[in-house]
Amino acid sequence: MRPTLLLATLPTLLLAQETATTLKDQKALAVTIYNDNLALVKDTREVRLPKGTARLAFQEVSAQIRPETASLRNLTAPRDFWVAEQNFDFDLLTPQKLLEKYVGEQVTVVRSLPAADGSGAKEVREEATVLATNAGTVLQFADRIETSFPGRIIFPKVPGNLRARPTLVISLHSSAEKAQQLELSYLTGGLSWRADYVANLAPDEKTLDLSGWVTLTNQSGAAYPNATLQLVAGDVNRARQRPERILAKADMAMSMAGAAPRMAEESLFEYHLYTLDRPTTLAVNQTKQVALLTASSVPVRKDYLLQGQNYYYSGSYGDLGEKQKVGVFLEFDNKESSRLGMPLPKGILRVYKRDSEGRAQFVGEDSLDHTPKNELVRLKLGDAFDVTARRKQTDYKSLGRQGKFGSVHESAFQVELKNAKKEAVTVSLLEPLPGDWEVLQESHPHTKEAAGTAKFHVTVPAEGSATLTYRVRVRW
Repeated sequence: MRPTLLLATLPTLLLAQETATTLKDQKALAVTIYNDNLALVKDTREVRLPKGTARLAFQEVSAQIRPETASLRNLTAPRDFWVAEQNFDFDLLTPQKLLEKYVGEQVTVVRSLPAADGSGAKEVREEATVLATNAGTVLQFADRIETSFPGRIIFPKVPGNLRARPTLVISLHSSAEKAQQLELSYLTGGLSWRADYVANLAPDEKTLDLSGWVTLTNQSGAAYPNATLQLVAGDVNRARQRPERILAKADMAMSMAGAAPRMAEESLFEYHLYTLDRPTTLAVNQTKQVALLTASSVPVRKDYLLQGQNYYYSGSYGDLGEKQKVGVFLEFDNKESSRLGMPLPKGILRVYKRDSEGRAQFVGEDSLDHTPKNELVRLKLGDAFDVTARRKQTDYKSLGRQGKFGSVHESAFQVELKNAKKEAVTVSLLEPLPGDWEVLQESHPHTKEAAGTAKFHVTVPAEGSATLTYRVRVRW
């Protein structure tokens, strides 16, 4: 239809009789949730529309709907079906809102007064005008003004722009008078998801069993019954907008889903899409968990790491501390050959190990970023209790300028590692070296991990100790 004709018919559309649709009319519902408090809702309902102009009140939509993204499609009779205007009514019906809408209007005040003959109470009705509702109600009666009154107020009707629930009001044109399937799609805030992982470490710490859970949170102000649920993992760019109205967050109820097969996964543009194999219901103000994946006997490696600092190499420091922390890391390969091999959405991975009595104990957690297939997963679980280190600078020389280098330093270090365990361990020492550097002497060979990083591996015997010594020259 040409724009001039659409504008000409707009007043007729806005005056058309309103048809309401609720969740009772719903035939299908699909919800796609993104990481960053964003979801795409596709709500299909069967509605009987009149022929010609109509106003459709699409009730029970999200309270955090982004109205500018709403799109209504007619799946039954798309020919000569079009939308002229849509309005999101989020001014919800409450006693206070009802009073506010009646400022300047007449209401009926009902009081209970004792009967003159002592037979009980009788109701007395008076007409009054609502003057104001700021920090209290002000009513004007025929002979007085009152700010505090016993009794109740009767309103003649609910104003048309005050809704019992969030409603999208759509002015449209229908080609036929019959029941039609309409699909409303829109973006909304208030729906989010995150991944959580639980790993159970084997007694020999050589393998782990991994399970992934998706935690869904619905604070959108609407329920999504029996929805087809899909999740998008990845960092989707969104244009910045001015802050919108802030909705109060309600308390969340926790519900735990039972074990389920791995969610179906597929690539979607530069992201990954996960689909739940069954419909699920997202209730209002609810947190729900559904199974994402399971993997058993995944080979895992434990790494002890002592991290150095680059400032060690530019001055005289002597003893650098009685004890230095040795970090404990676990790593595994996200590969099919390791009984895993699927894109892992970002989340928290928590690791447990059973004690001598068979009770599972928490041994650490770390953040997991979006991890593609065939990538390495590396987690820091904490610092070792039985493996300790002490670092000492045994020599330092400032050699001044050398050629193009304005500053040259030479340092020697001794790192004593102790192991109170009943088995030997290997500790990796990662040394960030500034500028142009050269290892002059070393008791254990190093590898050049990166342009500014040297790495040593030192095996420490059971209930014993080992010492790394090295001398390094740095120029910058």
